[in-house]
Amino acid sequence: MQVVSEVGLILFCTHIRVVVAIALIVTAGATNAQVAAYKVVDDGIPQALTTASGDIARGRALVANRYQSMCLLCHQAPIAEEKFQGDISTNLAGAGARWSAAQLRLRIVDARRINPQSVMPAYHRIEGLNRVAKTSVGKPIFDAQQVEDVVAYLVSLR
Repeated sequence: MQVVSEVGLILFCTHIRVVVAIALIVTAGATNAQVAAYKVVDDGIPQALTTASGDIARGRALVANRYQSMCLLCHQAPIAEEKFQGDISTNLAGAGARWSAAQLRLRIVDARRINPQSVMPAYHRIEGLNRVAKTSVGKPIFDAQQVEDVVAYLVSLR
């Protein structure tokens, strides 16, 4: 019986970590940028959100930044200097071999378009969100260039 209790506690704590992380992302990470127009085709967004190419180094820095993106709360990534990476979602190593840039872009912009039950925040959507801090209403977590930077980094992980 104690094993069940410990497993239940672990799952409860994991859920709380995700909820707190999302609240922090929506509150602290919001930028003043507006959402770029995009078109979803099948399971991706084939057209880049900006005319400038994504920067791999900036994308890596965003993924590693626990304050702005919180990616590493749920995901593991090949960023050895960052300790205590998550293990409740997909390992990002090899992401560029598993998904196209279009598929990765949609997952970052709005993961719920792929999985309506996803707890991953919509990094570049502002409509239809719940529990958004008043100071963050109407502001995406990532601006269009930041989305493209993260896409560039993830595509580079082959």
